[in-house]
Amino acid sequence: MKNNTSSQDRVKLEAPEDTNKVLLHSCCAPCSGELMEAMVESGIQFSIFFYNPNIHPKKEYEIRKNENIRFAEKMGIEFIDADYDVQNWFSRAKGMEFEPERGIRCTMCFDMRFERTALYAHEHGFKVITSSLGLSRWKNMEQINDCGVRAASHYPEITYWTYNWRKNGGSERMYQIAKRESFYKQEYCGCIYSLRDTNDWRKKNDREEIQIGQEFYED
Repeated sequence: MKNNTSSQDRVKLEAPEDTNKVLLHSCCAPCSGELMEAMVESGIQFSIFFYNPNIHPKKEYEIRKNENIRFAEKMGIEFIDADYDVQNWFSRAKGMEFEPERGIRCTMCFDMRFERTALYAHEHGFKVITSSLGLSRWKNMEQINDCGVRAASHYPEITYWTYNWRKNGGSERMYQIAKRESFYKQEYCGCIYSLRDTNDWRKKNDREEIQIGQEFYED
C-alpha cells in the first residue's frame, strides 16, 4: 500500500520470537493506523483482532469498529470481529464505577481484552500478540504492557510484544494518518464511566457535551 504519510523516521521492525505472524489487538482506527502501516512496511504478516466490549454506547462501538474495518479492507489486512459481550465487561467492572482513569478499572479492562486476544492467538497459531492501546499519550504504557505480558503468560508459546510504538515519530504519524484517512475522532476513552467523567469535566468548563458520531479528523 502506498500513501503520502512520511515514513522516513520508521525503523524496520522485527517481531519477537522469530515469527512473522502477529495478532494485533486494535482499539480503534486512529491508534492502530500507525501500527498497521509500520508492520506492512516491515513485511510483517498480521491480523487485526477487534475485541472492545468496554466501548459505550453501542453506536460509538459500531462507528469505531467500522472505521477500523474500512482501513483494514483498504490495506488488505484480515479483520477479526470478536464478540461485544458488554454485560461481561459491566460484571467485571462492578465496584469500580468511580475509579479514576489509569486506575484498577483500566487494568481490569486491559486484562479482559488481552485475555481474549491471547486465547484467540493460542487457538489459531499466533505466537505474538500486541496492541495499539499503548500508542495514545493518554494511556499508561507500562500498565498496558504489564496486562499484555500477564495475558500471554497463560500460554507458553505466546509472547506479548512490548514495542514502544510512540518512539521514532510514531505518535506524530498516528495523527498524520488519522487526518489523511479522515478517521472518526473519538472524544473519550470508550467506556460509560469515561464518557460520564469527560462530560462532567466539559460541563464544569462550559463546553458542550460529547455528541456521538460528530467529530472526524480533517486533513
